[in-house]
Amino acid sequence: MATAEGDAVTTGAVRVVLVSLPDAGAARVLARTLVDERLVACGSVVPGVTSVYRWEGELQEDPEVMLFLKTTDAALPDLLRRIPELHGYDVPEILALPVSEGHPPYLAWVTESTER
Repeated sequence: MATAEGDAVTTGAVRVVLVSLPDAGAARVLARTLVDERLVACGSVVPGVTSVYRWEGELQEDPEVMLFLKTTDAALPDLLRRIPELHGYDVPEILALPVSEGHPPYLAWVTESTER
């Protein structure tokens, strides 16, 4: 649970998970599924990302979108299992970042939205 410290909230319970996808349609489908399954509270699709990387020994540069998912530590293990099942890439980018501070009502909403 989040604890108030002045105007901010410190929590170890909320995470932002970054997932790159080939297009906005795929990102919206993934976000809707994960919200529906209560694995995330929200998914934000950010278009216009260009990823430069090495794959199978070759330098690649591809247009992608970034999906920002908001979830909790409690939902994270199931989320990390579920994304690869739904994602089209062989090795999807999935990075879970801790949220150290945030707006208390928002952090509470994330927690409530992912309770099953």
